[in-house]
Amino acid sequence: MPQLTQTRTKSQHAIELEDRFGAHNYHPLPVVLDSGKGVFVWDVDGKRYYDFLSAYSAVNQGHCHPRLVAVMQEQAARMTLTSRAFYNSVLGEYEKTVCELFGYDKMLPMNTGAEAVETALKMARKWGYEKKGVPAGQAKIIVCDGNFHGRTISIVSMSTDPESQGGFGPFTPGFLVIPYDDIPALEKALSDPNVCAFLVEPIQGERGVYTPADDYIAKAIAACKARNVLFIADEIQTGIARTGRMLCSVPDEERDPAKRPDAVTLAKALRGGMYPVSAVLASDEVMGVFTPGTHGSTYGGNPMGARIAMEALAVVKDEALVANSDRLGGTFRAEMQKLVDRYDFVKLVRGKGLLNAVVIEARVASDGSPKTAWELCLLLRDNGLLAKPTHGDIIRFAPPLVITEEQLMECCRIIAVSMQQFA
Repeated sequence: MPQLTQTRTKSQHAIELEDRFGAHNYHPLPVVLDSGKGVFVWDVDGKRYYDFLSAYSAVNQGHCHPRLVAVMQEQAARMTLTSRAFYNSVLGEYEKTVCELFGYDKMLPMNTGAEAVETALKMARKWGYEKKGVPAGQAKIIVCDGNFHGRTISIVSMSTDPESQGGFGPFTPGFLVIPYDDIPALEKALSDPNVCAFLVEPIQGERGVYTPADDYIAKAIAACKARNVLFIADEIQTGIARTGRMLCSVPDEERDPAKRPDAVTLAKALRGGMYPVSAVLASDEVMGVFTPGTHGSTYGGNPMGARIAMEALAVVKDEALVANSDRLGGTFRAEMQKLVDRYDFVKLVRGKGLLNAVVIEARVASDGSPKTAWELCLLLRDNGLLAKPTHGDIIRFAPPLVITEEQLMECCRIIAVSMQQFA
């Protein structure tokens, strides 16, 4: 076993331990984080960084928000788990809070984003059979190319990413894959009478913050409603203020069911980065297909997760994170556009709110070494900012939503300096 010595840093020791004893299913940036507060994280050797990944938008409220830490400590000393064999004193209040905030009749609590998506898939199929009249075993769900909804067998069955699918077949049938941001393709797929749902991300985060036309989601909702097909919005990365509103798929003030998703999946920032919590939201009619014994989770709806989620949502409201994300997102894209205009290798900036990406062009240095998004992220790390490439030469920039304008501008300067060094 690797031992910590005078010549081996704490970071090297931690990386060697993971490499020796952990499954190699991730390729982390070589930095070992030890603590976090707000927009900052520190590595085991004491260096401070701006976090511009936010655990894939799970820590919108910032690292270790004091209100969330306090609630977690209080609830941990009171009760953490009952299972759903009994009622608990927190779950009903949590369900009411979420349903009223997002404008839905019912919520089904789960733990992870993948579980929420799997729940939505089961719900859609059962609704198709019981409400729409789809013949038994024939239900189909439309998804988009470039999607990312999780890593379970059913979810990777609908993936178009070779790395996600390779070696994991046979796959779950019943999915129709269409191009993203393509209404004619959606309308054609909807003509199949056995289609019961359309599952889509309002912005495809893992694909590289791929942002559709402004009217795509609204038109897709309308098309689904016209065909009696459920529109399911996967808001796991985009929801909870990340894109400048509570749900990316619909304006906050819109309460007309005809213009809203029939179901929504939430996770990540729903728990403020503190504890695994996810949820599926839907109407009474849609959620009513679940009856005792048809679905469940031992940890889903536990009092610890419920308390943390309620406080996480309260922080978003009390600290006006929707407005902050919307305002500073525009500032960030304007600053990044300056780099697009300055450097030939910086090709594009895109996003909404504080979910953004910069697309660069990979090159080869004069000494033959690669100059890709990975190397640029290493420069950013050295300069005190953590970000990560996604799908090639695309860098996702998604800081905690508690970031201030002063901090954001400092980060833009770090990015500009790193780009200059990279040029």
